[in-house]
Amino acid sequence: MNSSEFLPTQPVILGFDPGRDKCGLAVMGLDRQVHYHQVVAANEAIAAIETLRQKFPISLLIMGDQTTAKRWKQQLHQELADQLNIILVNERYTTLEARDRYWQMYPPKGLTKLLPQGMRQPPRPIDDIVAILLIERYLNRLTESAN
Repeated sequence: MNSSEFLPTQPVILGFDPGRDKCGLAVMGLDRQVHYHQVVAANEAIAAIETLRQKFPISLLIMGDQTTAKRWKQQLHQELADQLNIILVNERYTTLEARDRYWQMYPPKGLTKLLPQGMRQPPRPIDDIVAILLIERYLNRLTESAN
């Protein structure tokens, strides 16, 4: 589990990248500080979200708008203890972006450094990084509409 030492007091946003087998979760403040990110099994996602809501002052859930989004949105509304505002954002190209972001967050070491970035495969699922990107897309949309 990746989480920062101190918990935020300001409201934070939960990013959720749902999938059939695994889901990405991320918690980010409006200051774009990432407080948590993790990939969990799809059947554990709701419980993981509930745990995060007990730990962080989550004000909003941002989710990709791909094929499983409608079903997940219904499931979240039915199964979460308290209702949570859910906003869908465009998920297009996030997997490609997440691969690049992975290498920014975890620079390659050893022989991997010699490979062109486009050929490098992250050594673990990156659904949590997709969740971070979804929150950033939402925040970018907010700042663009404010300007």
